[in-house]
Amino acid sequence: MFNQPLAPVGGSLVLSVLVAALPIATVLVALGVLRRPAWLASLAGLVAALAIAIGVWNYPISLALDSVAAGAVFALWPVMWIVINGLLLYNIAVVSGRFDAFREWVVKHLPDDRRIVIVVIGFCFGSLLEGIAGFGTPVAITSALLILIGLPPLEALTLTLIFGTAPVAFGALGVPITVLAQVTDLPAVKLAAMVGRQLPFIALILPFYVIALYGGLRSVRALWPALAVAGGSFALAQFASANYLDYSLTDVLAALASLCVTLAFLRIWSPKADPAYAIHKPSASTAGAAAAVPPWQGWIPWAVVAATVIAWTHLKIALVFQQIIHWPGLHNAVFITLYHKPYAANWTFQPLGTGTAILFANLVTAALVGVGPRRFVGAIAATLRQAWLAILTVMLIVGLAYLMNYSGMIYTLGLGVAGAGMLFPILSAFLGWVAVFLSGSDTSGNALFGNLQVVAANQLGLNPILFAATNASGGVMGKMISPQNIVTGASVTQLKGREGLILARTFKHSVALTLILGILVVLQQYVVQWMIP
Repeated sequence: MFNQPLAPVGGSLVLSVLVAALPIATVLVALGVLRRPAWLASLAGLVAALAIAIGVWNYPISLALDSVAAGAVFALWPVMWIVINGLLLYNIAVVSGRFDAFREWVVKHLPDDRRIVIVVIGFCFGSLLEGIAGFGTPVAITSALLILIGLPPLEALTLTLIFGTAPVAFGALGVPITVLAQVTDLPAVKLAAMVGRQLPFIALILPFYVIALYGGLRSVRALWPALAVAGGSFALAQFASANYLDYSLTDVLAALASLCVTLAFLRIWSPKADPAYAIHKPSASTAGAAAAVPPWQGWIPWAVVAATVIAWTHLKIALVFQQIIHWPGLHNAVFITLYHKPYAANWTFQPLGTGTAILFANLVTAALVGVGPRRFVGAIAATLRQAWLAILTVMLIVGLAYLMNYSGMIYTLGLGVAGAGMLFPILSAFLGWVAVFLSGSDTSGNALFGNLQVVAANQLGLNPILFAATNASGGVMGKMISPQNIVTGASVTQLKGREGLILARTFKHSVALTLILGILVVLQQYVVQWMIP
């Protein structure tokens, strides 16, 4: 059994932390500074991690390769299975004319103002998709729609990635919170309640933040009533659901509430017309083609997938035929020195998981909108052309994450942050941030660092509920810079292979929002402790 060393570089934790951070720095520099494609940056990070894990951490080569393989398989199933079917739904909507019909519905029923559309589609509608599926698919779908109404691709992707932070902690019907409770042995209801007393503050300010980024303070002054309604309704519904209803439906209910309330508000209020932000109208030929499909039918694909995934989860269909496979050669072959226990390597194979639920929704949607076998196969071919580079990238980045986990590098990083003493409360959010940057998943980030947050909090005399929840809340800020989410979002735009441009735009906002969360955590620990359940 391999025992993970915590300070292999000369017995110094500080030096070991610096070396352990090199693979992450490699990905960030290659992607954000050198502007290399995401797959190449991820490959560079993986090569650096292999060299350090084997040469410095003395991780056996066979275990290193096995760790990467386990991560790559997990990336394929369930992660990319969800993404591929989400993109297939998008392509069915496109070939059937329902995507253009959705745009026509937006043009017809919303004010002639791109800023309003950014809020309704990027924030309200995108949050609904994130609450159902996630893994970057909502970014691809919502950014494609924003491009159609006149936003440049880079701007559309940047804004939707930032908006995608609000619903992540309760995304995929609350799975991140469930996993956090499992690894920390803390009550899921209390963890959900605590997250529900952190993220609503972020949700409230996000519409203001993004519109200030897009149109400046002048736009905020012009649109503040709609921004307050969209952010406020989401925040209130998120708080209420997480604390008093069912946390598994928190972000679905919050997104639906925000979408419905905002659309209702826009029927009685609209901003002063500003030609600079007028919605791009389709050409006459395109408009004529779209007119054959009633605008309301643009909602069919999204309504079907929402209803299907919610029912699928409620009925626990994903558990049918579920198999838990102990990864050969890796399961319990590593000892986690920090936690004093063997490191399990289990791959949960769910043939009827969320990705399959979306596939079922695709078949229902295709039948409802008249997409026959030939066009359905064509949509599959288009999806694979869009997604193959994303598949490769996600396999590489998740393989990197698994390698850093099992070799012990990530635990050295975590121990270094946990040992920051008085700085730990503000740095706590960055633990989740790093984990989600690597894995692209708040669920994985909670599995990785959730218990470490509790151990550090107990050692420092801090509240374990607060800091376990902060791991989930901090992780959501890492979604906008995760190569997995960026490459999936870029797959349907002209920016495929230029993901570094996107990272360069989102990185500073990711850090800024994580710092805001860190300040909130300090206040909750030392000033307003009554907020902790």
